[in-house]
Amino acid sequence: MNKYLISLFLILIVLSCATTKNKESSSSKIINQVNFSNVKITDNFWAPRLKSHVTTTLPVCIDQIENKTGRIRNFENAAIGAGEHSGIFFDDSDVYKALEGMAYSLINNPNPELEKKCDEWIDKFAKAQQPDGYINTYYTLTGLDKRWDNMDKHEMYCAGHMIEAAVAYYKATGKTKLLDVSIRMADHMMNIFGPEKRHWVPGHEEIELALVKLFEVTKEKKYLDFAYWLLEERGHGYGSKGREGEWDPIHYQDVMPVKDLEEIHGHAVRAMYLFCGMADVAPLKQDTAYIQALNRLWDDVVLKKMYITGGIGSSGHNEGFTVPYDLPNYDAYCETCASVGMVFWNSRMHRLTGDSKYIDILERSLYNGALAGVSLKGDRFFYVNPLASHGDHHRKEWYGTACCPSQISRFLPSIGNYIYGVSDNAVWVNLYIGNNAEIKTGKDNFIISQETDYPWNGTVKLSINLLKKPIKKEIRLRIPEWCKQYSIAINGKRVENIPVEKGFAVINRKWHNSDNLTLTLDMPIEVVEDDPRVKENIGKRAIQRGPLVYCMEETDNRLFDELKLSSNSEFDSTFNPTLLNGITSIKAVTGNQTITLIPYYSWDNREAGQMKVWIDYKE
Repeated sequence: MNKYLISLFLILIVLSCATTKNKESSSSKIINQVNFSNVKITDNFWAPRLKSHVTTTLPVCIDQIENKTGRIRNFENAAIGAGEHSGIFFDDSDVYKALEGMAYSLINNPNPELEKKCDEWIDKFAKAQQPDGYINTYYTLTGLDKRWDNMDKHEMYCAGHMIEAAVAYYKATGKTKLLDVSIRMADHMMNIFGPEKRHWVPGHEEIELALVKLFEVTKEKKYLDFAYWLLEERGHGYGSKGREGEWDPIHYQDVMPVKDLEEIHGHAVRAMYLFCGMADVAPLKQDTAYIQALNRLWDDVVLKKMYITGGIGSSGHNEGFTVPYDLPNYDAYCETCASVGMVFWNSRMHRLTGDSKYIDILERSLYNGALAGVSLKGDRFFYVNPLASHGDHHRKEWYGTACCPSQISRFLPSIGNYIYGVSDNAVWVNLYIGNNAEIKTGKDNFIISQETDYPWNGTVKLSINLLKKPIKKEIRLRIPEWCKQYSIAINGKRVENIPVEKGFAVINRKWHNSDNLTLTLDMPIEVVEDDPRVKENIGKRAIQRGPLVYCMEETDNRLFDELKLSSNSEFDSTFNPTLLNGITSIKAVTGNQTITLIPYYSWDNREAGQMKVWIDYKE
């Protein structure tokens, strides 16, 4: 049974923030991420994807931005104050997101030519900035007199992505040019908006979380305060007219103050960025009401409005949410950006609470909803991720609204962020991805190496390499919600009765150099029945193995419309190193019928044909 949809009760998450002398410090979060710059991914699943990101995905994005669309030309025109604006009013954001991806790539893959390209773009951004600090090519080229007149024109959204790119590039190279541009833009906005100034409700959230990043880099509290003010602006009737007709407060998460929210409504990606901003601000402002609201919203999303793939936002009409349990398959929207947003948000929730259920959802969204958004070659992208197709839904090289390709370009190289966390007394192992990581916790530094064939195999070996003396520290291993049986061995000897807290096995001991841990997770094939309130899936079943949701494609199942699962179906899994870049496929045999299933993320990488996740079932 799908526990995310059929759970009979909700879990109240208790916020337990560490107290510090400086309440505005980011260290007030319980768990801090081990930055991906300290994590070298080495496994056979993610390492090839990171390589194709460098060799294929980034070049595709750069080519589109420079040669096939007018996105860079907009900055060039804005710099001289002449020429037309090409594209949509929010297109600047795609350039910033691609630059952020380029910066992340430079951290673990230094490349002088790529860095030179970044500097060329940043020079264009700086020249396009107005004397008062304002930067937005749409209004610069269509009329600066119209700026800050429509809250749905994404001015702060674009500024937020510029800030995120600036912080990323500063951390990658130490260069401050774009950071200075971003600071001037942030100061420009704060000269116009804020207490005793103009009200403003950004139509598309993003600036809120970006301002927190700017605060953490500059240590300027005013940016944190501005982020908090923007969050507090919602729900008081300040929203302006949108692109079409009157401002819809439900669509824009503006129906009530954010701390009073009970249910998720409106646009899915905007909601994710809003919740990320709330989760970032809450511990820094010691606002427990935000955390209580996020708890309620998480329950509403995960228990009532999330697909088995971790995708969210079922409706293409509003690119977002409708009523509980409205989860169509063929018409599922499930924007790639929204699945990435689920990773962002759930990571933050785990850092605040230490509860593994957030990493469970993060992993579900990562391996299914988000990873499906890019082809195996890394050159084509999904904007929409349905759970069934008549054979007419395919990835594209680019989109008029290209948020998803640029989102993937910045997300993939940063997945190392989500593997480990550190707190005062513990190292948290959240994801099982082969890597070598340098962990710094307090005064202690050491290296953890993971070896694993995850997600195909549930065996994970961790080696501890100490740089100095033995260390007394907890290592917390996440036990995924899908795993019902597991074992843990230390230095080859199985250990029993290890305590489990909030889904993490807690191993508290003095670690010596060359100690090793082996976690073995049973990875059975699971037949999932949906909540009966999801009418579309009555009489159907889905197949899951480990973190992966499976689907059937017509190219493997020529009798596609006739095949069914039953209570008598027998299942077998086999790893095929040559199929779809190497996958474990599943065969379900029912009488004389055989259904072949592949991981959902890998569909639409061969010949066109039908696909479905939820398969007809007979008792």
